[in-house]
Amino acid sequence: MSGIKIEQLNDNLVISWLLSKIEIPISEIVEVTLDDTYGGEEKTAIRIGTPYGETDRVVIHTHSNTYILFTTNGVSIKNKISSFMND
Repeated sequence: MSGIKIEQLNDNLVISWLLSKIEIPISEIVEVTLDDTYGGEEKTAIRIGTPYGETDRVVIHTHSNTYILFTTNGVSIKNKISSFMND
């Protein structure tokens, strides 16, 4: 199973997982945090990845949505997204 891939394309954060691709304008991102709950606290969040077998959850809060990424390298993904926000 392939993992979640994060990249910056112009002014967008691009999240790729399996055959899905989600683009989020970086200017819309309010906060990026780690979540230690199993399925994420926000019930209406958009979930990316498989919750079972993954140890980390990265939560991306935007002005309109919340995204939860299920991954094994949460700190790395969080830092990468934060660096895109600071550019």
